[in-house]
Amino acid sequence: MFREILDIIYPVRCPLCGDIAVPKGNKSCPSCKAGLPYIQEPSCMKCSKPLEQEEKEYCGDCERKAYHFDRGYAVWAYNDTMKRSIANFKYHGRKEYAAFYIEEVAARYSDRIKRMKPDAIVPVPVHRSKYLERGYNQADILARGIGKMAGVPVISDLLLRNKKTMPQKELSDIERLKNLMGAFLWNEAAARRHGRELVRLLLVDDIYTTGSTIEACTNILKSRGVSEVYFIVLCIGRGF
Repeated sequence: MFREILDIIYPVRCPLCGDIAVPKGNKSCPSCKAGLPYIQEPSCMKCSKPLEQEEKEYCGDCERKAYHFDRGYAVWAYNDTMKRSIANFKYHGRKEYAAFYIEEVAARYSDRIKRMKPDAIVPVPVHRSKYLERGYNQADILARGIGKMAGVPVISDLLLRNKKTMPQKELSDIERLKNLMGAFLWNEAAARRHGRELVRLLLVDDIYTTGSTIEACTNILKSRGVSEVYFIVLCIGRGF
């Protein structure tokens, strides 16, 4: 009865169009969801960016750059609909959109995560100033939902954001790397608190564009003895 009352007072809104999701019980409008650019084959065997040419195995970025993460997965290619949706989730307090995102991650990757058997899930951290401004870290919300779905512990503070960086979207590839230099720190106290060896970790973030952020996090983790680092994001830029 309480759920019914809540549904009447606060009906679920579609994270794609913003209207009340119909039919009742859905986390999005079926017509909106049907138009989303789900990652399909061919896709990059390293980061999962969609590829134009079927005979290619890797996107241009992964061919040119020696990324240290082991494998990455994304649910959607980054388009205007998802850009708008994630911006509302990230900057405008629409935390409830996470339920739809996590459901879609589960539908596509729950079996893969279970086969991967990560020791823990680690969200990409935000700087304290951004956390105070927004009141939450969107990657942490996603990580906790994915962890609950997959039965994997989440270490929200294993990585700390040590430096307030410029928005990555405004920078070139080289500038992105410089921008992130020294931005992340390993939190030894969080690692000890976990109490088990961390060999295989799964990073979670909202968007992957050039891979600079995931790579910076991976380098810190591997410098601390983590052998395998994977990632899952909601959206990824298109390959070529």
